[in-house]
Amino acid sequence: MMNTITDQKHIMLRVDEKRIEGTAFATLFFNYAMPFKPGQFVMVWIPGVDEKPYTICFHSKDRFAITIEAKGIFSQKAVSLNKGDLVGIRGPFGNGFDIQTDHTVAVVAGGCGMAPLAPLVEILDKNTTVIHGAKSKEYILYPDRFDTRRQFCTDDGSFGQKGLVTDLLEKAIASGRQFDMVYTCGPEIMMYHVFNLCETHHIPCQVSLERYMRCGFGVCGACVCGKQLVCKDGPVFGSGELREMNDFNTKALLKSGKDVELSQYFSWRCK
Repeated sequence: MMNTITDQKHIMLRVDEKRIEGTAFATLFFNYAMPFKPGQFVMVWIPGVDEKPYTICFHSKDRFAITIEAKGIFSQKAVSLNKGDLVGIRGPFGNGFDIQTDHTVAVVAGGCGMAPLAPLVEILDKNTTVIHGAKSKEYILYPDRFDTRRQFCTDDGSFGQKGLVTDLLEKAIASGRQFDMVYTCGPEIMMYHVFNLCETHHIPCQVSLERYMRCGFGVCGACVCGKQLVCKDGPVFGSGELREMNDFNTKALLKSGKDVELSQYFSWRCK
């Protein structure tokens, strides 16, 4: 019988495998079965440290994984975990992607935004247009993971084409490629420009948003974005919802509940 994590209690799991992903990331694997839809996330608790949300980047019938970028106190502790270390897991939570396997789609990832998109890429048709960008080569996640071919770009030109993912998406559209859907995750300003490009060309778009989360299931209200709770109503939102979301690419709440500009929010999140 499949074990599932369905309530709000932590399930204590041991790290089964740790993979170093370049110089910036580590992926932790756990042997545990859970129901899952690409785009959902789990709350990860390190005893004595804190609890944070992480998307599921790999999933099979009896195993899942999360990828962590070492940038703050919690994430630096998380990437230092090794096989056999215990962590607490709650979830999965949230609404995942509306998956359209019989359509012509594009997947646009920025940096660690590839993590929630990776299980989606593995479900979609191998002819899917996948565009993956990052600030430099070491921030490109899973460069050899997929059978699906990717178009790469970096800010400094150290891997793939020098430039932005929106440049490659716009080029693909201009070439006559007609997309029925664009899925995207990455820095919010990047997703905002992908969304606007899709709006210009009348292409439906789904984005995976990030906000500070305490509970993971819509009670605390810390992850509010406009009228939506990112943990409960998202983290994936479609074009219709984004059009009404005034806080998209503008504002977010700090841990204190203070409403701040997005640049200040992400500066705090990196500490």
